[in-house]
Amino acid sequence: MKRSLDLLLSGCAVLLLLIPILLVAVAVRITSKGPALYWSDRVGRNNVVFKMPKFRSMRINTPAVATHLLTRPEQYLTPIGGFLRKSSLDELPQLWSIIRGDMSIVGPRPALFNQADLIELRTQAAVHTLVPGLTGWAQVNGRDELPIPEKVALDVQYLQRKTLWFDLKIVVLTVLKVLKREGVTH
Repeated sequence: MKRSLDLLLSGCAVLLLLIPILLVAVAVRITSKGPALYWSDRVGRNNVVFKMPKFRSMRINTPAVATHLLTRPEQYLTPIGGFLRKSSLDELPQLWSIIRGDMSIVGPRPALFNQADLIELRTQAAVHTLVPGLTGWAQVNGRDELPIPEKVALDVQYLQRKTLWFDLKIVVLTVLKVLKREGVTH
């Protein structure tokens, strides 16, 4: 049921957002050198690595680490990178990952391939058995501001509580957080 809803909702979102997606792609290309999309190696269900697309908000040759690990991350942002991140428009290409089945609309955010501490804690707590999501319980409870142990604790809560109604609550809370631009530090 969840997979069918993911396909239906992401397919509808692509159709509804096709023009904005194309406009953002053009804006990224016009304002900075390099491709519009950045393909990030992410850890998916059962710790299988997959390629996750995002609109490129960072300059070419930015180190492939979590943004909070960069010294002065703002120096790596493209001219529109800050706006893309605060508005979450950089996340729109992940609809492709949902259609492919690498991601779901709701689930724990996929870890970067080199976030060994996060991957290890999620594996110990069986969170790695979940399909990662475009949004999740941790995202609506702190997003970039959460320390890894707190993020994993929230992921565990999602694992224990996951239902269609809980997913719907997370989606509604995500929309509200994005509109208020809460929880984004870079």
